[in-house]
Amino acid sequence: MSAQPPRYDFLSAPAEPLSIEVFRDRDAVRLRPVGTLDLATEPQLEERLTELRAAGFRELIVDLRGLVFMDSTGLRLILRWDAAARADGFTIGFVPGSPEIQRVFELTGTSEHASFVDPD
Repeated sequence: MSAQPPRYDFLSAPAEPLSIEVFRDRDAVRLRPVGTLDLATEPQLEERLTELRAAGFRELIVDLRGLVFMDSTGLRLILRWDAAARADGFTIGFVPGSPEIQRVFELTGTSEHASFVDPD
């Protein structure tokens, strides 16, 4: 009998809240979401990005290294903002997250559809 890998039950796992650290530097701003980016928390990051764009920031960097989990809702947010930047003439870049976070992009074949940048 072969050993089965442990199963992770997302429904019973405690959800980590999302906090968003913001670092401003003239026309650029860096956001660092910390915790879980999922259906329940995605509106928080969406709201912060929208507020910062409305405030006139032309360069946004979203640092994914603080995330412990991201689902397809977070992935859609990233792809939507990346497409909006190309269409609207502002810049957005994403600092790659942990291997678990980056795996979401790999599994969905979207790694090339998000503007990943080196951490500064």
